[in-house]
Amino acid sequence: MSKEALIVISAGLPMLIIFGLMAWGWRNKLKRQGTLAHLPEVPDDLAEAIISVPGQYVVTTSAGDWLDRVAVQSLGIRTPAVVHVHPEGVVIERKGGQNLFIAQDALIEVDTKAGMAGKFVEKDGLVVISWQLANAAVDTGFRTTEAGAKRPLILALQELQGSQALPPNDSDTHSNGKNN
Repeated sequence: MSKEALIVISAGLPMLIIFGLMAWGWRNKLKRQGTLAHLPEVPDDLAEAIISVPGQYVVTTSAGDWLDRVAVQSLGIRTPAVVHVHPEGVVIERKGGQNLFIAQDALIEVDTKAGMAGKFVEKDGLVVISWQLANAAVDTGFRTTEAGAKRPLILALQELQGSQALPPNDSDTHSNGKNN
């Protein structure tokens, strides 16, 4: 066997093992999260949206554990999205993924954070919606495209939830009014 072939094998084999272990871990995560596999359907009879905000769906994680991605239904994959707040609940329209419907009574909390599972931004740069999915509490992160849209979105979500707490007034700290 040639020296070049040994180099390729010695470099390729560990990479193949690593990718295999990653796939195995993701498959096991999907099995563990099997009870979360059925997302609520978006109702056909929703009232007109109170507010619609474009941005980026960041990720859905287990509540309180910003690194534990929910793998089922592509909830662990970042994608462009639009959040629509309706009187009945929240619709997150994800490009390339199933739309999420969070019923008003499933809302637990609305907050802001600096990051979740692979997306880190400035302080309070992500809008985080905590809600009940099946028998588990989850956190869903969203990053608005326009910095000025974050505060109205948070206020609409908190009003929907019935919360009186106001979000911090961060003076929309994104540079150039745009998000990363």
